[in-house]
Amino acid sequence: MESGDLPCNFNNFDMQIFPIYCGGEFIQTPTTVQVVNPFTQKAFAQTFLAGDQEFESAVQASQAAFELSKTLSGYDRSTILAAIAQNLAEVESEMAEIICLEAGKPIRYALSEVRRAIQTFVVASEEAKRLPREYLSLDWTRENQGREGLVKYFPVGPVAGISPFNFPMNLAVHKIAPAIATGCPIILKPATATPLSTLRLAQIIDKTLLPKGSVSILPMNRQTGNKLVTDTRIKLLTFTGSPEVGWRMKEMAGKKKVVLELGGNAGTIVASSAKLDLAVSRSLVGAFAYSGQVCIHTQRIFVHQSLFDEFTQSFVAKAKALRFGDPLLPETEIGVMIDLANAQRVEQWIAEA
Repeated sequence: MESGDLPCNFNNFDMQIFPIYCGGEFIQTPTTVQVVNPFTQKAFAQTFLAGDQEFESAVQASQAAFELSKTLSGYDRSTILAAIAQNLAEVESEMAEIICLEAGKPIRYALSEVRRAIQTFVVASEEAKRLPREYLSLDWTRENQGREGLVKYFPVGPVAGISPFNFPMNLAVHKIAPAIATGCPIILKPATATPLSTLRLAQIIDKTLLPKGSVSILPMNRQTGNKLVTDTRIKLLTFTGSPEVGWRMKEMAGKKKVVLELGGNAGTIVASSAKLDLAVSRSLVGAFAYSGQVCIHTQRIFVHQSLFDEFTQSFVAKAKALRFGDPLLPETEIGVMIDLANAQRVEQWIAEA
């Protein structure tokens, strides 16, 4: 196995080892983390937590990489992103399996997630070639006759990204791809429960012409992760997760720019003109995909009274028919919650209702 290559065969009984990606190097640390398959409740892989030393190395590497990445042409950034998309597409089945095993996400949804991540890199590749700029005419006062203005955008600097467990690849890619497109290095903290898909992605990124240090993938504990929020060398924080955590991070972030993607509160409206079968099928996916562990999952359904009884009967019958089972099986529609604590929390809500 070449340096930096990560394991991708989970069909044997050996614990798979995933080094973390720090400042352009794959490393191991003294603090190990076992990644548990939520369906089998068995550890199948091992990775490592970054500590203060690794955090400092990643920040310094990102600062050094910024001097190079900010000078890359739009063409260069576009080419790098397109290469990532192409190489990711070549291993989409493997990536989906990793997501399925680490997150307990049914393979049908894991495949969709990988394909969305590929699409995100493709879009970022195109956008890298047309970053905005604005021409301004300034001749609207006597003193400004003959003067013109040009607004240009510049990379903000090193970025910190914190991504959640429920879309361990796609929501991480929503941070990584725009950072590369704009010439900004990024240090990503994936969820500790689901770090493997992004570490596998790091192998693909590492083999491009992107300056080393432009991307670091560092699982961390909360104490070290807080440094991503407070360190003044980091110029932008992007976080996806719960509102209470996100707003607290904004308070701690100081003068850095902050981008928050927090919890949703999604309702579905079924109008009198709706096609009943389509409305039911879409509502089932919205409610039960990945066991409801989706920030935009359907939380309420408002049905026109003319369709209410028919919709309810059909929805309940088809919900009962959803197939439970091993997330790796293509026919499985309902898998498991990410862990026991979340399963118990949902069960408590049902009991209260």
